[in-house]
Amino acid sequence: MSSTAFSGEDGRPNLADLEGDNEWTQLARKHWLGPIKSKRVKNDVVNIGIWDVLEKENFQYRSLLILESLQLLESYLWPGYDDSSTNHHVLLIAILVTVKNRENLQVWEIFKEDGQRFSDFFRRVLSMSLDSSLATPIRIHVLSFLIRAFQSLDNGLIRKECASLVSISLWQHLASETARDGKFERHPQLKKAWRAATKRYDAADEPTQAKLRFDRAWLYTLLLDFLSRLQDLGTENLVYCERFLEFLTDLESQLPTRRYVNTLIKDLNLLALIRLSPMFNGADNGLFRDLFVLLRHFVNFPIDDHTGAQHTQIQSSEEHSFNLARLQRVSLKRFKEKLTVLALSNYAAIDKREELEALLEPLENSELASLAGMLGFRTKYPPATKVEVNRELLLEIVLAAHERRKTFREVMRDLSVLPTEAALYEPTLLRNEQYNGSRSLAIPKLNLQYLSTGDFLWRSFVLFRCESFYEIRKDIEETIKRLQPQQGELPRSVRFSGFSRMAIPIPKPAIVEVAHPKVGQDKPAFVRAEIGLDVSRLADAVRREWETLRPDDVVYLVSAEPTENARNLTNGHAAYATSHDHGFRFLRAAEVEQMLDEDGRLLRETSGADVNGYVRRPRLRRLLVKLDAATYKKDFARKAEGKADVYESVNVVIRRKGRENNFKKILETIRTLASSDVPVPDWLQEVFLGYGDPTSATYTKLSNHLDRVDFRDTFLDKKHLEESLPGKVSEPAAPDEPNISPPYVLEGLAEANSAAPRPSKKRRRDDDDVPQQQPLQKSIRVSTYQPPNNGPYPTDAPKTNQVRFTPAQVEAIMSGTQPGLTVIVGPPGTGKTDVATQIINNIYHDFPSQRTLLIAHSNQALNQLFQKITNLDIDERHLLRLGHGEEDLETDVSYSKHGRVESFLDNRFQYLAEVDRLATDLEAPGAHGNSCETAGYFNSVYVTPAWSKFWDKASAIDTNTSDLIESFPFHNYFSNAPQPLFVPEASKDQVLEIARGCQRHIKRIFTELEDIRPFEILRTSRDKANYLLIKEARIIAMTSTHAAIRRQEIADLGFHYDNVIMEEAAQITEIENFIPLALQNPKDGQLPLQRVVLCGDHLQNSPIVQNLAFRQFANLEQSLFLRFVRLGVPTITLDYQGRARPSIAELYKWRYPTVKNLPTVLTEAQYLRANAGFRHEYQFIDVPDYKGKGEYQPTSHYFVNEGEAEYAVAIYQYMRLLGYPASKISILTTYAGQRALIREILMKNCVEQGRNRLFGLPRIVTTVDKYQGEQNDYIILSLVRTTRIGYLRDIRRLTVALSRARLGLYILGRRAVFESSPEVRDAFSLLFQRPTDALLLTIGEMFPAGRMLEDDKVKAVEMKGIEHMGQYVFEITRAKIESLKQGTEKPPVVEEVEKVDTMDDEVDEGEGQIAGDVMEDEEETRDIDGIE
Repeated sequence: MSSTAFSGEDGRPNLADLEGDNEWTQLARKHWLGPIKSKRVKNDVVNIGIWDVLEKENFQYRSLLILESLQLLESYLWPGYDDSSTNHHVLLIAILVTVKNRENLQVWEIFKEDGQRFSDFFRRVLSMSLDSSLATPIRIHVLSFLIRAFQSLDNGLIRKECASLVSISLWQHLASETARDGKFERHPQLKKAWRAATKRYDAADEPTQAKLRFDRAWLYTLLLDFLSRLQDLGTENLVYCERFLEFLTDLESQLPTRRYVNTLIKDLNLLALIRLSPMFNGADNGLFRDLFVLLRHFVNFPIDDHTGAQHTQIQSSEEHSFNLARLQRVSLKRFKEKLTVLALSNYAAIDKREELEALLEPLENSELASLAGMLGFRTKYPPATKVEVNRELLLEIVLAAHERRKTFREVMRDLSVLPTEAALYEPTLLRNEQYNGSRSLAIPKLNLQYLSTGDFLWRSFVLFRCESFYEIRKDIEETIKRLQPQQGELPRSVRFSGFSRMAIPIPKPAIVEVAHPKVGQDKPAFVRAEIGLDVSRLADAVRREWETLRPDDVVYLVSAEPTENARNLTNGHAAYATSHDHGFRFLRAAEVEQMLDEDGRLLRETSGADVNGYVRRPRLRRLLVKLDAATYKKDFARKAEGKADVYESVNVVIRRKGRENNFKKILETIRTLASSDVPVPDWLQEVFLGYGDPTSATYTKLSNHLDRVDFRDTFLDKKHLEESLPGKVSEPAAPDEPNISPPYVLEGLAEANSAAPRPSKKRRRDDDDVPQQQPLQKSIRVSTYQPPNNGPYPTDAPKTNQVRFTPAQVEAIMSGTQPGLTVIVGPPGTGKTDVATQIINNIYHDFPSQRTLLIAHSNQALNQLFQKITNLDIDERHLLRLGHGEEDLETDVSYSKHGRVESFLDNRFQYLAEVDRLATDLEAPGAHGNSCETAGYFNSVYVTPAWSKFWDKASAIDTNTSDLIESFPFHNYFSNAPQPLFVPEASKDQVLEIARGCQRHIKRIFTELEDIRPFEILRTSRDKANYLLIKEARIIAMTSTHAAIRRQEIADLGFHYDNVIMEEAAQITEIENFIPLALQNPKDGQLPLQRVVLCGDHLQNSPIVQNLAFRQFANLEQSLFLRFVRLGVPTITLDYQGRARPSIAELYKWRYPTVKNLPTVLTEAQYLRANAGFRHEYQFIDVPDYKGKGEYQPTSHYFVNEGEAEYAVAIYQYMRLLGYPASKISILTTYAGQRALIREILMKNCVEQGRNRLFGLPRIVTTVDKYQGEQNDYIILSLVRTTRIGYLRDIRRLTVALSRARLGLYILGRRAVFESSPEVRDAFSLLFQRPTDALLLTIGEMFPAGRMLEDDKVKAVEMKGIEHMGQYVFEITRAKIESLKQGTEKPPVVEEVEKVDTMDDEVDEGEGQIAGDVMEDEEETRDIDGIE
């Protein structure tokens, strides 16, 4: 077994831990992993063999992970649980549930088959949570289990157990009936709920009453216990209290759990008690204080706890004023002599803590207690809480209730979106980085539900800011480490002995302009600085990267300083709390304004060579930037106090990669949305927040659903229509047309698809035993029409759909065409992109006044969708592609803003030429084709009257066919049609239809010219592009990131749209899902959205979040798509795949049991033929250690496996030698380090030394994460890990990895690693049924193979190891070269590779330069390029 440079990998178990002879594996084999499994659990095994050992080692997470991996929970503890199980047995189940949740593994499914047994177990856990005899660490584990449970309320099993714990019965423990009655007065419906709860208790038997008493006392008892713990400063107690604050915050942050809990927490004055406690004021308890701030935010969040309505700013102000008025009334009535000033002051004078405290100073302690009681505050506590009701507490209670607090919008406004060194090294951020699950974090979580849209935006802002600053700090630290700052020759000078392409040493920046503050502000309007960049020593490629800095890009001005500590840092690891330890003192962010050359001119592309072809090398660039005005003001004040001048010490400017550096615009977008009250559409509001009926946003529940829809070319024929509507009888709208052909118009859709009304809970309980009546089969009426003749030219014929959609796809298309929310789950290869494009096509034609916004996670996904749209009958002038990546579209037409403008102007000349031809035909004098305006005049004066005259002739009764043809006014114009316009035997009706087609053709010319006319009038390119966006384009496509960056700019233009369609929506973070819904400003307080269509697959990759704290604790990787699925929003799952061979599809069918194969993959030759040179179409190859090593890490989190890399390249070379096209082969791996290593070996073995003509490069080499949504015929997959499974234990990634191949999949990995993991066992079971010890090849075959796949008589050759495969490839290569030299074989065609891996980041300098070479003899291949 090979060792790694970073052994242990956070103490996680490796293969030896799971298959060795340690105490855990021995115990597992003996009791639950052996051949004979018994459901009976031995208490000695649980208590002594497991619990005592874990308790002795303080429940080390490594041991818990080993036990979880050995399936202790699902194979032993839960099957053997019953009423007689020991407490240790129960606690172990709870602990392992928490471990599985932390590892993002499914856990509640284990319990779903036995709800009653789970209920008994859960009740025992609840009882233990109140057991004061349990040690504090054990209670922490119990509390962690309960936190996970309350975060899983989408699970019916959990929801049933938790609901009663946070019900209105909690109000039994309010301080007085008066407090409860006050709530009833404000919300009368609550009194009804209270009476119902009381009635249910009175009617229950004794056991049920005991259960109800426990439920309503459980949380109250926990709260009292927590109050008693606030006096204890012990470490274990601190951790418990931190967890408890996390638990309360979770309850407060979701409306169903907050509704009654918040009242109880306020009644107990919990916030005041915490703030005055010894624990809160402990010097080292920063995390506890931060958690308190987070809890306070949610307790005081401006929302009606019972209706869920967020308070407006006016409503919040009115409530605050009401509380102050009540205080003044009581003060004047009861304490007139001492509180007259308070009673007569204006509100602004008494809502600040200091002023109010001074005004209350005259009151005696007893008077203060009396005042608090009159105001309705609790002043007595049970003795067990150890709460002393003194003056300090009473004062804090009154002050906290009446002081003016910042709103969450004001908090967001005050948070800077540009980092400084202080912001990057805040203790909160450092704690986030060091998160390992053992402690809570003071950051909000993305839950299943949100209190309001503003609450969601606030959480997203905080989390996105934290993640962005974390990534910035990592990049700055890494860049400084590469620069290696050292002490210069002069005092306080710094020299740099290293290099980074992301940084340039600079002299101090020059502050060139500080603008006066705007009215009402105290900071400068802007601060402009100039930075000189010495680019003379930079390589051309690096210099060009700097020169491509665009306006609004963020750069970082850093004061680097020498430090010995910086030299010892590991890549990406921060072990210190200050910037000084990482080699810099100050950091200021700045926005780029302009890049100038050394003469001060705007930088442009070099126009050409100078004298004699010599191009002068640039030496200097001048960068104009804007500094953060608020930070500059603080720095100026700092300098005035005699402290160091920040800008004097700046000596380095650092940039980041563009895709990673767009944080500022996104944060500003979120902040703007939160402060502007942009609503979600009414019909989507409840579903988005997670409340109410999850089906309420589907079209069957909306009042504006369509009963009649033209589906155009969705159905290919009548049989296709009938197959697509199973369970619905399709009948012709006109009985005399039984055999109608497409296009089809369907009527009665709403009636046929309407769901029966949901009965009440009582009715459902009463009807449980009554057989349900089957709904009557509803019919859909079908009609057709004759598509209009658009003209005699081939270009006039509409493009039609050729895809024979499956019933599930048709259901998705029908739902997406209707108003409302449509969620489409598309397993791999099931055609969700085809479905999305057909929805777009239907909307485009059926609703010509509506506009559709297309959103995708990545440029390649957007391009795939856009590519298919361009093949449909959609006018290209209505298509627009915003953002970068448009250049990758496989089309000659540019769909960018400026490309569309140029296309309009190009079309202008073509159409005006047609106008001239028409003028010639009509013998109309004048320059009619001079402009769009003159063309319009010509149309009204000449063309329209000519048509009127013709139609008058046609309407005459005595006009025959020949007269009609003769009177046609445009014979000469249509003389260039590919066929005669009128055939002699044509009937009058046919002639009239042809004439109508010609009229439509001519009308379209003038319609297009009318649309082009504004581009003649508008002068600037910017005005033309903006007009195109807001007026002309009807289908606008962009990535989710572009939408987030440009939201304000787009909305300010007045851009409006009616429909949003998102591709790969499950890969987009929730905030990036939300922003495209709000790219427009509201109309009359509402967003005019009619349709939202989400296409994705939550069983594949989620959004990629690097930081463990944000991914695991805050759930930042949650997508809106996944949350809707969890909430029970109706989904349409596509169920036929047409991508892969059926045998390859079987590898991931265990994730999609309902997915079947389309006929194409069962009958087409490419799926039936074998892969040339390979015995199997898929195979797992067990790769042993290579040169004594398996996986290893040159730097932290940078995994490589040289043996698998060499093997992957050798397989690729072998395939190329057999004639496989390079563009049909992709090499995937699970780690970025392995990707870089494979690229390096490919360059060495396949490109250098003249080998390019023989091998070339594969279509792409990338990671599995980056390849979601892509596919190729042949995939070579390197799994890398040899000691532990790594993140592939997340089966979503494994699903992506196994589903990219169409015809061939060859996987390189370590069998023992993946065989030992129960989560991936289903995925690898089929793979392991075939030989894994050697790659099986066949002899004498070239691509494409003539052998059929089922031919199992072919002789196979075993490749025993990497060296054997390398030697085999070498021999074939040498034979190939000899035949080329002798002229007996032509050199292979080297294709231009369709894609270079632009999706992935380049490998940074300094990363491991590790490579091998299976081709020992280079002389044989050196001259391949010279062979003709």
